[in-house]
Amino acid sequence: MTTPPVSDTQRRLVMLCAVLGIVLGGLDGAIANIALPTIAHDLQCSETLTVWVVNVYHLAVAVSLLPAAALADSLGLKRVYGFGMALFTAASLACALSGSLGALIGARVVQGLGAACMAALSGALVRSVYPRAMLHQAFAIIALAVAISAAIGPTLAAAVLAVASWPWLFLINVPIGVMAVVLFLRVAPSSPRAPLSFDGAGALLNVGALGLGILGVDALGQKETGLAVLEIGAGILCTLLLYRQQKKLKAPMLPLDLLAIPLFSLSILTSICAYAAQILAYVALPFLFQTVMHLSAVTTGLLVTPWPVLVAVAAPFAGRLATRHPASVLSSVGLAILATGLAALSLMPTQPAFWDVGWRMALCGIGFGFYQTPNNLTVMTSGPATRSGAASGMMAVARTLGWALGSALVALVFALSQGSSGAVHCLELATAFALLGAVLSVSRRVVRSEVGR
Repeated sequence: MTTPPVSDTQRRLVMLCAVLGIVLGGLDGAIANIALPTIAHDLQCSETLTVWVVNVYHLAVAVSLLPAAALADSLGLKRVYGFGMALFTAASLACALSGSLGALIGARVVQGLGAACMAALSGALVRSVYPRAMLHQAFAIIALAVAISAAIGPTLAAAVLAVASWPWLFLINVPIGVMAVVLFLRVAPSSPRAPLSFDGAGALLNVGALGLGILGVDALGQKETGLAVLEIGAGILCTLLLYRQQKKLKAPMLPLDLLAIPLFSLSILTSICAYAAQILAYVALPFLFQTVMHLSAVTTGLLVTPWPVLVAVAAPFAGRLATRHPASVLSSVGLAILATGLAALSLMPTQPAFWDVGWRMALCGIGFGFYQTPNNLTVMTSGPATRSGAASGMMAVARTLGWALGSALVALVFALSQGSSGAVHCLELATAFALLGAVLSVSRRVVRSEVGR
């Protein structure tokens, strides 16, 4: 909704703040991986413990998405998003100044809480300032921001570490974050409060359901079967208790009212499949290029580039088509193209020409761009505008669950594979997820006729 009226300049500046939030939060989920050996050496701790610098950030983001969306529905979108951006910026400074592993891990938890506020509410923020006729353009930009943040993190981290120490990976967030917070508070329209109290019990059960579930899937990937069964079982129990508790609430934190809409729930499932396919490929491809094909890290970065570049080209085009054609069809076509590109990558010869890699990566980028914008538009518009915060939170949860599932499956596939075949098997599995997403997407035509799209 756009009351009071929002000027074009104000709309663009709010979009800039949303993009900065997505990119900063997304990059910090990826850049620390590259620095882990350096951090372990500087802080004099084992690499096994240092991995938690990455893990706690992802866990904090995952378990905080739905509570952040619920807070926005109750306290107002502007307050919660602005608080999250400020918290992320302050925590980035704390990360850079950390003198011990414990301090760094604690700061990363706080940083993840701030990132969750931005990730959960970016879609709702965009919907609050863009009229329905322009939403396809807005979500094309959001899709581009997500693609860029996922793709360039390792390359950016390597560039920073080539000229500076690891704290600079976090310090670069501070001036950008401060400027973004000041700009956001000046240009974002005021958002009303709702007479709702925060659901603390639901938030705790949500932490157990998502946190234990993600840890369990990760343990399964590490072949720790006993621990995986225990954590996944506890996560399922928390999920059942959460569902039972949320059914009694008028405005549940877990948006059961939205999930009861077939168009919404199928779009969320489509997102989970698409992001699982994406992360399976993103993690497997560097191993394929460097371990199997013996290419350099720089060459690997260049070969991966066509994917995000073609997402940038395809996403706005798909957004324009979404005003005239069903989103279910566009997303299904996109995921079918993505599956074709992934299958072609899995069948690639061991010494391909660069152009032979490039057209396969381009197919993946075009397909993902065609899927993402129409699907996100459906997620954000299939429910009432008053539930935009919850819809945006679920969109971020789907992305996080897809990435977590894909990452765990990469570890499991590599553990079960012999020799250098793990990367190829990951691409085959990614193809299957993309095809499943295409089937789920096109099934939306059965449950609802998407007139006008």
